[in-house]
Amino acid sequence: MSFASPIFLWLFMPVTLTAYWLLPGRWRNALVAAVSLVFYTWGAGAYTGLLLSAIAVNYAVGIAIDSDRLRERSRLRLYLLITTVLWNLTILAVWKYAGFASHQIDALSSALGLGHTPIINLALPIGISFYTFHHLSYVVDVYRRSRPAQKSPVQFVTYIAMFPQLVAGPIVRYHEISEQLADTRRRKLDDLAVGFPRFALGLAKKVIVADSIAPIADAAFAHPGGQMTTATAWLGALAYTIQIYFDFSGYSDMAIGLGVMLGFRLPDNFDRPYSAYSITDFWRRWHMSLSRWFRDYVYIPLGGNRGGRLATYRNLCIIFVLCGFWHGADWTFLTWGLYHGALLVFERAAGFDRMPGNVIVLVARRAATFLLVVVGWVFFRAENMTEAVHMLGAMFSWQPGAPDEFVVFALDHQRSLVLVLALTVVLLPSSFSLGRLVESGRGPAAKAARAVMTWVAAPYAGVLVAAGTFSPFLYYQF
Repeated sequence: MSFASPIFLWLFMPVTLTAYWLLPGRWRNALVAAVSLVFYTWGAGAYTGLLLSAIAVNYAVGIAIDSDRLRERSRLRLYLLITTVLWNLTILAVWKYAGFASHQIDALSSALGLGHTPIINLALPIGISFYTFHHLSYVVDVYRRSRPAQKSPVQFVTYIAMFPQLVAGPIVRYHEISEQLADTRRRKLDDLAVGFPRFALGLAKKVIVADSIAPIADAAFAHPGGQMTTATAWLGALAYTIQIYFDFSGYSDMAIGLGVMLGFRLPDNFDRPYSAYSITDFWRRWHMSLSRWFRDYVYIPLGGNRGGRLATYRNLCIIFVLCGFWHGADWTFLTWGLYHGALLVFERAAGFDRMPGNVIVLVARRAATFLLVVVGWVFFRAENMTEAVHMLGAMFSWQPGAPDEFVVFALDHQRSLVLVLALTVVLLPSSFSLGRLVESGRGPAAKAARAVMTWVAAPYAGVLVAAGTFSPFLYYQF
């Protein structure tokens, strides 16, 4: 069930919010847990059993690790932690990576003349990458004693399965929300006044911008690589750059807004990433909850930047190999991760990770960073490495000719205008955030922004949804 679908907008969300308003405050977590499982079952079906089994195991292990009986038995606590982490990662590996691994084994076996090997084909349970990371955050936080184990099964299900963030984030570390789970005091009107405009902003980003531009990117990336003109390649790359930002940040805004309306404050996930002055700065602004997760649970435990330059470079490369594969089991995602890891290492070595003081240098650095990000998105979007190489070749070696006819057909006047206006996000000041302005800004500008989101953007996006122009969020596939 997509947030941008009629069934969600006109049935699921109103029913959930009405029940939240009518039921006593102490029933909030039970309500959120119940409707979240309904939400997940709607899209995942039988895979809900996999989610529930993971919830049961991690809930029990958390209580065991935090129990008085094991408080002084450090080895047993560590053994339980390692076993549970491996169990969670094994589930993720089997369902997400077994098929990819079987294809690589088959290709290698065939190349060596040993014949074909069995191919594994498993459907990917939606949200598995996200709820696996939530479980890992929980057991590690409990092991570190940064937070006590969650004794209430209802509150634990609420944390893991909370429908605003269950299938596409933000990734909420347990210590960020543990105290909120116990606080069921409600500020209904205030939460609605703050949360709905943020939700409306995300809906507008998704339906009005991302879904409008998607046909341009789809047409360009579907073009045969050997015949691609430079115009087609650049239009496709820029369209996807805008599409993925407005699609994913739109989902995050909707999730944050829904969380607020239900009494939760979820962490921000985007902070004007296309205004970054370096790739290092980009990763402080793009999918911030994933960056923080890898920092806290992988990068710092590996040693972070404490072991000297070479160790730091190694740790950065490990993080971005994992980041690439977390997004998908394909060589394109691995290449995208390695590409960003290599750029981070280069910036760290050359000193380009620090903000320049000169305005002209800053503008040039922002333009160069945006170009590097666009190149990376080609690997991320391409169906395979051959397609990515063909498109990058067309982008950087002049291939004369007009855009492909299918791209021209997709590039009508309305989509052209949306693409040009959306590209202006690159030019805005890096400190400006419409999401923050809508949610917590004060003064006439903030009030006007909230009014526009509520009374203009949301109704118009709703009309587009009713007309059947919505599509699934891109990050549902991860």
